[in-house]
Amino acid sequence: MVSELVRPDLPQNQDLLSYLREHACRPGGPGDHVLGEWQLHTHPDLVERLELVAPDGCPLIPLFGVPVLAADGIVAVAALGTSWLLVKIPELPTGVELAAPLPPLTDQGWHAVNAWQSALPDTEGQRKVSQLLAAALRHVNDIT
Repeated sequence: MVSELVRPDLPQNQDLLSYLREHACRPGGPGDHVLGEWQLHTHPDLVERLELVAPDGCPLIPLFGVPVLAADGIVAVAALGTSWLLVKIPELPTGVELAAPLPPLTDQGWHAVNAWQSALPDTEGQRKVSQLLAAALRHVNDIT
């Protein structure tokens, strides 16, 4: 089931939803980390990081075991693995530390960035990521 905060009928969500559905797993045992009804596909530290850098009032939405941020029903940010933040934005600001590409999503308008921006001091990296997430949320607001 998809959260009511994400609209699966919108074409802007199709690529991410297809990818997440394909990789989604139900919990296999009591030791599995879960998010919503699904096995967590994001390291718990990255979930905490996303909570820290998400704009105020923007809830983390569980989507097939992955925490996402959305605006007007369109997903703008997804946290995967140990350090990937996928952001839906036309162009990244200068100086953002990239993460390894994640095809097919990074071939479809998503950018993979490092959630910690490890080349920067922590507070500066946190600020840079927060600004990037806010920009991605504004962008999806503009395309609705």
